[in-house]
Amino acid sequence: MNIETLLQLKDIKVHYGGVKALDGVDIAIDEGEVVALMGPNGAGKSTILKVIFGLTKKSHGEIFWHQKPLNPIPYEIVQLGIAFVPQGRRVFSHLTVEENLEIGGYIIQNKKEVARRKEEILELFPALKAKKKIRSGHLSGGQQQMLAIGRGLMTDPKILLLDEPSLGLAPKIVKEVFAQIKEINLRHKTAIVIVEHNLKSLLQIVDRAYVLDKGKVVATGTGHEIIKSDILEKVFLGKM
Repeated sequence: MNIETLLQLKDIKVHYGGVKALDGVDIAIDEGEVVALMGPNGAGKSTILKVIFGLTKKSHGEIFWHQKPLNPIPYEIVQLGIAFVPQGRRVFSHLTVEENLEIGGYIIQNKKEVARRKEEILELFPALKAKKKIRSGHLSGGQQQMLAIGRGLMTDPKILLLDEPSLGLAPKIVKEVFAQIKEINLRHKTAIVIVEHNLKSLLQIVDRAYVLDKGKVVATGTGHEIIKSDILEKVFLGKM
């Protein structure tokens, strides 16, 4: 079976003033795979997600979507099939769970299709289904994170970008969130790109990992290959 490369970043550079946030990054995301972006603070992980989604302008390099050049603009990116869930469990706290999900499907014209997708997501997250009429500000931190992910799934994206989905969550809830992420990947064949500090949980579910340091990709491999190597120890202890 031929697996298609959905998205490619080639020689991407991003400069903030004199600082090189990204310095010649090459990354590929294939259909249906879970990709991790790992590395210490300031390595450029979140910047990659923002470049893909059009929230940060690249200084140099090219982005390809299905082998065609892409100039990312956020609303157009959503229509292409890429969804972004930023860090910080950003939900509309005064709106109910259902209303948050409906906002996630704003580009879908067909109301029946919005309702169908909403029900599908509530089936995926039983804890949310039980509280679908509750204002999201009253949910636990883990439930708010699941809602943010569920809202991102409303457009049925080909690629889901997740920035620190476990941030501030208790270990038990982290395990639950990662199990749901893998379930989304398997059930919908959604490619998922995750920026995450919780490396132990993350490496168990990824197909491919990129390790970054100072804006460069310094290693790539399967989760198992990264675990066996000493690359993470080197970049986190500043020994590169």
